[in-house]
Amino acid sequence: MSKGPVLFADIGKKAKDLLTKDYNSDQKFSVSTNSDAGVALTSTAVKKGGLSTGDVAALYMYKNTTFDVKFDTGSNISTTLTFTDFLPSTKTIASIKFPDYNSGKLEVQYFHDRASFTTAVALNQSPSIDVTATIGTPTIAFGAEAGYDTTLGSLTKYTAGISVTKPDSYASMILGDKGDSLQASYVHHLDLLKKSSVAGEITRRFSTNENTFTIGGSFPVDHLTVVKAKLNNHGKLGAVVQHEVIPKSVLTISSEVDTKALDKSPRFGLAIALKP
Repeated sequence: MSKGPVLFADIGKKAKDLLTKDYNSDQKFSVSTNSDAGVALTSTAVKKGGLSTGDVAALYMYKNTTFDVKFDTGSNISTTLTFTDFLPSTKTIASIKFPDYNSGKLEVQYFHDRASFTTAVALNQSPSIDVTATIGTPTIAFGAEAGYDTTLGSLTKYTAGISVTKPDSYASMILGDKGDSLQASYVHHLDLLKKSSVAGEITRRFSTNENTFTIGGSFPVDHLTVVKAKLNNHGKLGAVVQHEVIPKSVLTISSEVDTKALDKSPRFGLAIALKP
């Protein structure tokens, strides 16, 4: 692939991952294994409230092709087939979920030194089409996204964004929800290895005059333990502790508290991921 600008879906992703990833109030257990034949198997069990769900996923990679299939306790089968460089500088992704045959989707990504494009088409009788494009360099990128409903003959969404990437920082701004929301985010890395980072994100919704501001960060306690925390202007406080119990086996404990609620009882989440 080229060393050009990021895909539109990646604009703002660094701040989003830092402020949302691993924060949960569910109990989760995951085990991954790799076979000599190149097949990766992952079993996951999640308990949310009084409901327990689980799934088994298999990932197989052969040259430029990746096949991913997942079976869950709801009798659903999800399959994703990815071809890299099937055509020069492209990635093709085909996905479908059974028994919902209308969930099929075909996406083609194209990468160039000065631009990137994606086209996604729903594989059903009334397909919707999503198109994104970014232009620029790995340092600065301008992008836009549009969705079109072929049945209604109208645009379902249009979004625009810009991102600026530097060695020690990342900033982005996205105008979304058909122009109704503006989101700006900033990430700053505190060390050369980018293990310690702080982030801030502000979202303005024009139709309701509502502002949401979130700050957070990720900091290593030692080479085995990482602490994450975030707080927004609505009083939602979240914290995450991740500890590598044994090599490639991570224990994650997270908690959320609404400091403005009458009941300030924290909600806890537990995730255990075991990898070979």
